[in-house]
Amino acid sequence: MKVLHTSDWHLGQTFYEHDRIEEHQCFLDWLCDELVKNQIDVLLVSGDIFHTATPPATAEKQLYTFIQKATQLCPALHIIIIAGNHDSANRIEAAKPLLTLFNTHVIGRFDKLAPEKVVIELTVAAQQLHVVAMPFLRSADLPKPSDEEFDYQTGVKLAYQQAIDTIPKRKGPVILMGHLHAKGGAISEDSERNLNIGGFDSISAGVFGEQFDYVALGHLHKAQKVAKHDAIRYCGTPLPMSFSERHYNHQVLLAEFSEHKLVAVNPLYVPRFKDVLYIPDTGSKRLRELCEEITTNDFSQYDSAPYIRLRLSSAETSSRFRAEIDAALKGKAIQFCGIERVTQARDTVEDLFEDLAKVESLSVTSLLDIAYRELEPDEEKAPVSLHNKLAEVIANMEELNDET
Repeated sequence: MKVLHTSDWHLGQTFYEHDRIEEHQCFLDWLCDELVKNQIDVLLVSGDIFHTATPPATAEKQLYTFIQKATQLCPALHIIIIAGNHDSANRIEAAKPLLTLFNTHVIGRFDKLAPEKVVIELTVAAQQLHVVAMPFLRSADLPKPSDEEFDYQTGVKLAYQQAIDTIPKRKGPVILMGHLHAKGGAISEDSERNLNIGGFDSISAGVFGEQFDYVALGHLHKAQKVAKHDAIRYCGTPLPMSFSERHYNHQVLLAEFSEHKLVAVNPLYVPRFKDVLYIPDTGSKRLRELCEEITTNDFSQYDSAPYIRLRLSSAETSSRFRAEIDAALKGKAIQFCGIERVTQARDTVEDLFEDLAKVESLSVTSLLDIAYRELEPDEEKAPVSLHNKLAEVIANMEELNDET
């Protein structure tokens, strides 16, 4: 049995205002080829199928066209999709009646009164397979223990245990899916919506219990193991979601099972359909040097116009820097993604960015800490009590938004 683990497609995303529909289509076409070539039995999408809760019609069309094509090429293929924190649970669930006609199973929400609804039983390659397709869990979705103080991690653990307990008798592999931030997982610098709200970032590998053969996770954009466990994995995003991901080896994971056990997990590397480049790649340059590098760079070597972001030294004093940069870029086959004014810190190799566009990618908790430091310069972070209050407000807003 061959299971392909993917996640975080983010269909409908724009990259610094540039439409990515062609890139996503290249990925989906490549994925169809891999499904055929590797004779995949089950395709998993572990959340964030779309970039927003209200994706453009073109993104929805891309998804449904892909499903139709994939199941035509591979008639025995099963597809399982769970909602991530970027997705609308209601929108995911609404498509369920239609998608079942294409062997596609979608789970948008966990019902704590009916945990069996997230358990999908399949017969694949003459083997029985159970998949606990657990979507992104909000506080309101979680079962509450009666004999101890509730916390998010305890609720997540109970949700998985309740779902696993509905499996009548194990006759084959058990796969758990999830969309969460497992403790210790390395995050992308500036593209992942931070889940550090109400304890959302404190999920340990222990929540999955021991009754599984593979855990297919989504949310973190970098492929990695969790707690050094070979069978608990993030596959990461198929496309770079920010400039901080430009050096990632984007991939999907092929998990193979034999005699009811996991025998191998191997990456299938996703081609880079459009390059993501900083100029310069590290550090920064003064205006004259930066314009020289732009002018001498041969962008025609790329099959598709690359995304380019420039790093200009904050020591540059010329008021004409934008006009000179525009002149250097004129006629270049690129997709321009702005300029960062960079200060080289004296005591560290890290670059400090003065780009207001990055404010949008900061987590709300980071913004709270920044605002608090303006009031209390000697304090690195806002008090826990303030973070807890913010967590309550945001959790309530997300739940209300999802209901509407």
